[in-house]
Amino acid sequence: VQLQASGGGLVQSGGSLRLSCAASGFTLRDNAIGWFRQTPGKEREGVSSLNSDDSTTYYAPEVRGRFTISRDNAKNTVYLQMNNLKPEDTAVYFCATTAKIIKKGWIVAMMTPSTYAYWGQGTQVTVSS
Repeated sequence: VQLQASGGGLVQSGGSLRLSCAASGFTLRDNAIGWFRQTPGKEREGVSSLNSDDSTTYYAPEVRGRFTISRDNAKNTVYLQMNNLKPEDTAVYFCATTAKIIKKGWIVAMMTPSTYAYWGQGTQVTVSS
């Protein structure tokens, strides 16, 4: 079971990147997905999440309207499209997945790292001003 994150890089403020998270050894379909980010000295924070049937998404307020989470079941891959990037978006980004069915407190659960069973290795995003 492995998640392989890619797509990070250096971009100027206002630019775009698309992060990918490819799964191997299991099927992402029917699993909830989360993207998190972390900067040195800070806790990992939730950025966006997608529920198991793709019917519900959530975005942290600081990225809402700029980031889009999506899934391609045929490629067993999830994506995070990031537009209008800002220097404060600079971080290592992680994808994660869980098969847990969350019935109550979905947003809080999906934005909490301990909810997730499997994690990608992280990809660095650096936004220059």
